[in-house]
Amino acid sequence: MSSVRIKLSSTDTKELKEICSQITDIAERMKVAVKGPVPLPRHDLKVPVRKAPGGSGRESYETWHLRISKRLILLGVNEMALRLIMRIPIPKGVNVEMEIRE
Repeated sequence: MSSVRIKLSSTDTKELKEICSQITDIAERMKVAVKGPVPLPRHDLKVPVRKAPGGSGRESYETWHLRISKRLILLGVNEMALRLIMRIPIPKGVNVEMEIRE
């Protein structure tokens, strides 16, 4: 049986939850089998940056953090549901990957 795998990632968890809820609402209205949203492990990026830009002075560092949250949704294939999902307005900070699996 074919299925659609949707991977969502963002630094803002609030936007991520909104889009996940919109996708699951569409799937429930169209009576499509849904699994998820499954939270995937969060990716933490840490970048140490030197405070003094010129290189002179005391050697002190700051650490900048970027946390990327991820979700996975599995749907049954339904052409009408996929068209509605493709029309959802996606905010700039959210990355979406769709993959049709057989």
